[in-house]
Amino acid sequence: MLKLEKATFAAGCFWCVEAVFQRLKGVKSVVSGYTGGTKANPTYEEVCRETTGHAEAAQITFDPKQISYGKLLDVFWKAHDPTQLNRQGPDVGEQYRSAIFYHDEKQKKLAEKSKVNEQKNFDKPIITEIKPLTKFYKAEDYHQNYYSNNRNAPYCRLVILPKLEKLKLE
Repeated sequence: MLKLEKATFAAGCFWCVEAVFQRLKGVKSVVSGYTGGTKANPTYEEVCRETTGHAEAAQITFDPKQISYGKLLDVFWKAHDPTQLNRQGPDVGEQYRSAIFYHDEKQKKLAEKSKVNEQKNFDKPIITEIKPLTKFYKAEDYHQNYYSNNRNAPYCRLVILPKLEKLKLE
């Protein structure tokens, strides 16, 4: 029987995070949403007003026999700049913070070890939060599969596509 696992990452705009992880072999689904805050069932507008404490995040369902949590962490570190506080590229605000929301103690340990190991690749300190996942709220439908559905939109061409090309995923 296929036993799938979940990983939840915040690394800037969830459209970017979703587009990156959707392209990895072993990833079964990626859902854009909100987590890490206090407001139940937040809307995109509320998250953008920075009144909820939530980050834009992607929840990844994966087959650990095809791709490990450690490999997902490797891609997470390469897909954004974890030394930037509350921003990634043109996106600014606490909802764009870098965070790993772990699902169990094994993920917590792997994330902490990975963060320590990755620090050697950066001149500035990594500020990525590592916190337990409490509740994940799926974002509105128009945010799901955003890059796949809107490849010609300016944000997709100017921000997401270069990221995918850099990671050799497009």
